Amino acid sequence: MPHLTVEYSANLEGRTDLDALCGALLETLLETGLFEVGAVRVRALKADHYAIADRLAENAFIDLNLRIGKGRSAEEKKRTGEALFATAGKLLAHLFETPHFALSLEIREIDAELSWKKNAIHPRLRGK
Repeated sequence: MPHLTVEYSANLEGRTDLDALCGALLETLLETGLFEVGAVRVRALKADHYAIADRLAENAFIDLNLRIGKGRSAEEKKRTGEALFATAGKLLAHLFETPHFALSLEIREIDAELSWKKNAIHPRLRGK
């Protein structure tokens, strides 16, 4: 872990570079030094159906949801969140030029007893 999901309103397609956003967010996670490269996942999921605030067609959102395993201090989690939010804010600054965009981020810790994983990427990247 971590897995970062970028959920976005469909009306952002063509208005922002989601591939660049995912790549930059992945780099930001790695730059924290808290996560193994083989564990990081960043994916963008389009919301085709949504209703935002006063329902103006121009209203758009991006919601960042970071799921991580336990074991990091509150300061490490806060530093990670601030770094991710800064990266996203920089790449999405053009969307804030209108009063129709909302950006949010939440970090959630996963209960290890209720999480199952099988990862063939780790051994390859660890040289095993």
